[in-house]
Amino acid sequence: MHLTNDKLSNIRKCLLVTLLFICSFQLSRSKRIFKCPSGCTCTTDSIICVGSSLIPRTIPSDINSLSIVNCSFPEIKEAMFSLMPSLQLLSLANNNLKTLPRGLFSDLRSLIELDLRGNMFHCDCESMWLMLWLKRSNATTSDVYCASPSGMKGVPLKDVPEKHSKCVSTDFVQHQIVNTQSMSADIFSHKDDIYVAMAVPNSDSCIIMEWDHIETKFRPFDNITGRSVVGCRSVLINEQAFVIVSQLFDGSLVYKYDQAQNKFTKFQAVEMLNVSKPNDIEVFQIGVDWFFLIVDSSKAGMTTLFKWNGTGFYSSQFLHEWFRDTDAEFFDLDGKSVLILVSRSQVPVIYQWNKSTQKFVLHDEIANMDDIVSVKAFRINDVPYLALACYIGDSKVMKWTGKHFEEVQGLPSRGATVLQPIKFKDQHYLILSSDYSFSQIFRWDEENQKFIKFRDVYVQWPRSFTALSTDQRDFVLATSFKGKTMVFEHISVDYSK
Repeated sequence: MHLTNDKLSNIRKCLLVTLLFICSFQLSRSKRIFKCPSGCTCTTDSIICVGSSLIPRTIPSDINSLSIVNCSFPEIKEAMFSLMPSLQLLSLANNNLKTLPRGLFSDLRSLIELDLRGNMFHCDCESMWLMLWLKRSNATTSDVYCASPSGMKGVPLKDVPEKHSKCVSTDFVQHQIVNTQSMSADIFSHKDDIYVAMAVPNSDSCIIMEWDHIETKFRPFDNITGRSVVGCRSVLINEQAFVIVSQLFDGSLVYKYDQAQNKFTKFQAVEMLNVSKPNDIEVFQIGVDWFFLIVDSSKAGMTTLFKWNGTGFYSSQFLHEWFRDTDAEFFDLDGKSVLILVSRSQVPVIYQWNKSTQKFVLHDEIANMDDIVSVKAFRINDVPYLALACYIGDSKVMKWTGKHFEEVQGLPSRGATVLQPIKFKDQHYLILSSDYSFSQIFRWDEENQKFIKFRDVYVQWPRSFTALSTDQRDFVLATSFKGKTMVFEHISVDYSK
């Protein structure tokens, strides 16, 4: 087809008009979304609010200058600045603020200058995070002084850590961003090295990453390709490393580490005749025997137990037929091996291992706990607890009484897929995920015997939180279904020593 110069010119004009229309539409759309609040002055890259009684409810993520001064609002909301990566100047001067939410500035990697003058900061242990941040930040900060308690009045905030010797300050700070989406993460050790296996459905693969002890970061190691990969779990048998890969199609596969090739190679194709929709893999050992369980979340399939026979894994038992199981947890309860299955259509059930038959036997159920998406077991002071996540409603913390589990705390949930217990040294945490808002970290309060809200953390569509302790440092790896995988470091400073 031959195009004349006139036709080419007309095509270019049409393309230009179309492009201008799209740009104009996007610009008008963005202007409609954000309306400059009353009492504020706004430009394309800055917002200045003076004397306002309210904080702007919506702030564009691409602004680089924000000033909220001489205002009378009661408090700053948690994680207010988490979605403003371009912010370079942030002023909160002369607002009579006494405290700020933990980790408020931790996501502001571009911050150059911060003004906190004219506030009435109360310098206690709960504010220690701010004092440490001011001391370590590369941003230029104004001189800020304590207003209370009386013993700290007039002391610069950045000097408080040396003067406040009764505090143990802890926090979670961003350490690494892994540029991949993932559904799950399983951290394992093999021959003095640390690895993580992550299921990445959008690339049909199980990505293996290795921990770099010098750079203190995860780096790529191997990539196991599959078909609709939904889970990756490791198992070490007789000093040999295996990775179990569950798929929506073509069954599940077992890969074995080949030292000569320095990679994982295909070892076994596992028959999945009764598994229709795998949702979780649980790996455990009873006595000298190794097992893995594929949790089936379909109406037509069955959660299936597989046992290692020395040469491979083979189906050993079918559990909980046609109940759309979502998660499983294996643990020791009063010296007995038990397995808990949770479901969207039935209350959680407890199976107990029968040594004589070498099978799991239905033992009990947890009443009044419908629509549970995940279950995690943990211990505090050697007492067993369960963390049950509910997608919409209240997630639950349950305590073992010696006869049954009873509810001890409810945590309001919105889009929760996991309630993950984490322990670092003597600190116990629960991380409650959210698909619609910020995930929440709760810390155990020994005096009140319950978990107290600690701080918010932003992970887009989180699917798991996995702890790693190495080289005398503690980390949490957070997988994301639609965003990037995040690694947070748990910082703990004891000023009593």
